[in-house]
Amino acid sequence: MDTDDFSPQVHRLWTLTNPCMLCPRQCSVERDKGQIGFCGIADMPVVSSIGPHFGEESVLVGPGGSGTIFFAGCNLGCVFCQNFDISHHRHGSPATIEQIAHAMLELQSLGCSNINFVTPTHFAAPIAAAVELARKAGLRLSTVYNTGGYDAVETLKLLEGLIDIYMPDMKYADSQVAEELSGAPDYPRINQAAVMEMHRQTGDLHIENGLATHGLLIRHLVLPNNLAGSFEIIDFLADQISSSTTINVMDQYHPCYKAAAHPKINRRPTQKEIASARQYAIKKGLNVLT
Repeated sequence: MDTDDFSPQVHRLWTLTNPCMLCPRQCSVERDKGQIGFCGIADMPVVSSIGPHFGEESVLVGPGGSGTIFFAGCNLGCVFCQNFDISHHRHGSPATIEQIAHAMLELQSLGCSNINFVTPTHFAAPIAAAVELARKAGLRLSTVYNTGGYDAVETLKLLEGLIDIYMPDMKYADSQVAEELSGAPDYPRINQAAVMEMHRQTGDLHIENGLATHGLLIRHLVLPNNLAGSFEIIDFLADQISSSTTINVMDQYHPCYKAAAHPKINRRPTQKEIASARQYAIKKGLNVLT
């Protein structure tokens, strides 16, 4: 694509796409030539759905919903993925940068509270370009980077100023669990470095009139048998990020996709497992969403 009309940071993001070094997997494929790496997508975005979403955190929803753009593909291989038809089977339709920018403006006209990019990591370059286009055309809403948390710091640095709210997962504290369940043994190290960079850019979550405007919002899904390492993740946030970090301790895990093949996660977490994680986050002083 011709990047002459975009900022140097967008130009650099496109450079990282070919050969692709956007995410920690560093597949080095030539995506502009149709080659695909782990994420299963070539150079241009594949979008599965666009529209107001009312199932997100209340600080993102508001009366008009969160304006979500769901992207197909993923750089993680979670065996329990609840959106496997999108992430693993890559259901969706190709979209141009101009179409994505237009979709943002349409979501704004519908009264959405923000623009929420779901699973954006492998599309950081076209997303950044689309944000620049949309802002030139009148986009005023906050942008949300709704990611699995397996993000390269170099890529995140190039998104500074284009993303207002970072909402990463913190899935695992243990490398062996991360390898078994998501095929990413370096996830804990990569994830922590990414969260530190996200917080450096945007700080703690800032809320005005009940809606988030900028900052860091952590999602942590409680897994059975403490496989997610909830207490270690909470310690990291409280001790190394900020004691005011906002976290959603999520209780909706249920076995799906290939989870049946993994006996330790072939059940829902107990109420005790969920409550203990939430209580520990509160004890550590984090801002726990309810």
